[in-house]
Amino acid sequence: QVQLVESGGDLVQPGGSLRLSCAASGSIFSIYAMHWYRQASGKQREWVATVTKGGITVYADSAKGRFTISRDNAKNTVYLQMNALKPEDTAVYYCNMLTHWGKGTLVTVSS
Repeated sequence: QVQLVESGGDLVQPGGSLRLSCAASGSIFSIYAMHWYRQASGKQREWVATVTKGGITVYADSAKGRFTISRDNAKNTVYLQMNALKPEDTAVYYCNMLTHWGKGTLVTVSS
């Protein structure tokens, strides 16, 4: 059984930074791509970034140049470093692997 637990969400001012973490249980973490999604209030969940098992990264246009996804297979953890945050980045951020989702962590960008 795979469990994903996100952490690191917080209230931050525009222009600030946060690092989200997603810790995965189980022994299959290193063989699958990991993804970050987000869902703002009243909107559909949207994909943010992906890191493959080999470390290749792909980003949504909204995240390019500001966000960095990475993974530490030894720690079964995937990260999302978010810089230059904007109010429109406010959302619950979820990590995903295959059909498994965490419960999310809330990021609020506001002055």
